[in-house]
Amino acid sequence: MTSFNTIDKTDAGAITTFAKRLSDKTLRQICGNEIVNHGYSGKGNFGQILEKFYFEYAPNSEAEPDFKEAGLELKTSPLKIMLKTQAFHAKERLVLNIINYREIVHQGFNNSSFWKKNAHLLLVFYHPEKDKDIIDYLIKLVEDWRFSTSDLAIIQKDWELIKAKVVAGKAHELSEGDTFYLGACTKGGKGGNPRHQPNSKILAKQRAYSLKRGYVNHIVASIAGNETALYGKLIDDSSTVQDIATVVIRKFKQYYGKTTDEIIALLGISINKNSKSFHASLTKVILGIELNKEIAEFEKAEVTVKTVRLKKNNLPKEDISFPTFKYKEIIEESWDESRFKEILEHKFLFVFYQENAEKQLILKQVKFWNMPYSDIQEVKKLWIETAARIKNGRAADLPKKSEHSICHVRPHAQNAKDTYETPQGNHVVKKCFWLNSQYIRDAIYL
Repeated sequence: MTSFNTIDKTDAGAITTFAKRLSDKTLRQICGNEIVNHGYSGKGNFGQILEKFYFEYAPNSEAEPDFKEAGLELKTSPLKIMLKTQAFHAKERLVLNIINYREIVHQGFNNSSFWKKNAHLLLVFYHPEKDKDIIDYLIKLVEDWRFSTSDLAIIQKDWELIKAKVVAGKAHELSEGDTFYLGACTKGGKGGNPRHQPNSKILAKQRAYSLKRGYVNHIVASIAGNETALYGKLIDDSSTVQDIATVVIRKFKQYYGKTTDEIIALLGISINKNSKSFHASLTKVILGIELNKEIAEFEKAEVTVKTVRLKKNNLPKEDISFPTFKYKEIIEESWDESRFKEILEHKFLFVFYQENAEKQLILKQVKFWNMPYSDIQEVKKLWIETAARIKNGRAADLPKKSEHSICHVRPHAQNAKDTYETPQGNHVVKKCFWLNSQYIRDAIYL
């Protein structure tokens, strides 16, 4: 095998070509038996082994790209197989470099540590399998990656929002729901590796720049050649507006005050109004997306779309439900690692309709929203109380709507026989967290 040391280190194309020899092979196959005693352990060990034994350099955490002469940063990421389609999807977000709170306040995007390190990525996607040694994981996709013009405009806005929070002394309030593609994920152990931040005495959890899992899915589909078949775009590189919220609101706004029947007539389409997916389909059509495709920008940003029906007093007709939780699992979670916290830190698009006197639904407004830091801290108290009651044998008596101003817990099941087992061994009807209707009106709609 040709040694990496014979490759022109200033040529990103030559490095990528060398890397592509890894496709459909394992580290053991490509590097030989000398790799068996690699000596690495921990979550990032696949990348470390690859760096040392294939690219022949010592793993490091320097601010420059791994192949600095070529301006190319190496990143490895695991894939999972979707059972329904048997297609590969990203298993997790792609974590990039650490955010230095004291440095970012003095940087512009073009000279930022993020851009210097990640402008050009060399991506190696592998498939981890249970009971297989890490050096026997199959490498499925290898490609270099540069951000498109439209994606880069959104990523730059995301970076600027992250910087603005740090400048304001609010690094401790950073949330992945703040941004679209470029996240600020926690990086460190259970304590969060607290760090000092400028303009505030409050310690902030250590965070790293990351590409959201939905964005990594887009990269995987693009490399595999499936992007066009799966996704419809709101924004292309030729668009004069490179802002997701602006584009979405502009497209919806022309139909404010119109009934769904009027919107359908204006669009010249036919949608089954009795279908459960009616509102999701109408959203796609308003945004100019084919019904058999996903909205690329929403998938990349992991935007959750919620349709809300309002009464005359602007109070939603219903609370909003989230996925059910398992009693035996929630007591084993910590709040910071909990599924519910992860959901709340997503970005949401709320589409509000209101019934008129004829019971027709009128489009009122759309709004992008993510839960503020202070409200998430309040929900944390409810979550802790919920887990404590379950642990103490009170799974049938969880926090009600009267106990909390933001959300509550109640059944979300097909019938009384639709249950989960509790830690005590009995079965209780499935429950989930619900966002209170009054909170939706007061904190989101108004």
